[in-house]
Amino acid sequence: MTVHHDSSLLRNAFETDAFAYYDTKRHDALNLDLGHSDGFYHHHFAVGDFDRSILNLTGTQRQEAINRELHRMETHQVDTLEEALGPVAREARILDAGSGRGGTAFLLHRTFGCRIDGVNFSTYQNDFARDQARRHGYADTVRFHDLNMTDTAFPDASFDYVVSNETTMYVDLDEAFTEFARVLKPGGCYVLLTWCVNDAVTDAPPEAAAIDEHYHCHTHRRSSYLSSLIKAGLTPYQVDDLTRRALPYWELRSESPLASGVEQPYLSGYQSDRVNYIRIAARRRADPMAKP
Repeated sequence: MTVHHDSSLLRNAFETDAFAYYDTKRHDALNLDLGHSDGFYHHHFAVGDFDRSILNLTGTQRQEAINRELHRMETHQVDTLEEALGPVAREARILDAGSGRGGTAFLLHRTFGCRIDGVNFSTYQNDFARDQARRHGYADTVRFHDLNMTDTAFPDASFDYVVSNETTMYVDLDEAFTEFARVLKPGGCYVLLTWCVNDAVTDAPPEAAAIDEHYHCHTHRRSSYLSSLIKAGLTPYQVDDLTRRALPYWELRSESPLASGVEQPYLSGYQSDRVNYIRIAARRRADPMAKP
């Protein structure tokens, strides 16, 4: 059953600002306008290198090749989540926390065949994702709910896995991770991908401030992720710094005619190591309140 809610899901000015940004068609034009050869729409970034020969092309041919390559990279970004999840049984349930326009959920379902529930407080994005689910014949197995990811209303221990793909910069980490631990079964796995402040280098890099202004978000400190996970009863067992692997995407995106202006802060942040791109996998302890 799809659960519908309204803007009462928004509890503070920060969430209201994010809602105003993502509940309209104003979000990143680059990700909306790329050629979507697989029929899915993505709003995430990417890791891995690109075909550098396309930079030798000129004119329209070059622009189209760049945008195709960006979309290919964005699609394969979900592989980075799948690697950390490992084998997933067809009977499993996955919660996609902050599911956007549905690209991550659809690709996870295509790989594992299991049921996916996406939660997102943007009605605009959810309506788009639900329409895509119908178009692809996934409406019974990939469902999108108008819910706040920090208060999902699902029963305790509903899911085998939770994923968040570049969405934790829109939530209070303690609040979100406590909710994820609640809805995970004991021993269940949570995997996140995100950018963050490398507070081993600096607490307030200018690049993070520019990214936050552009995306109406809050880039958390790297150390905050680990401390909040442990506090919530989620024990990290894999932490990967993917910053260097994330650089080529921004190099290529800066060459696109659809570049949005946020490319340079990511490039500078990643090159200086002041901003990181990380993947963390954590497991729910049998007793979330017990010390790890």
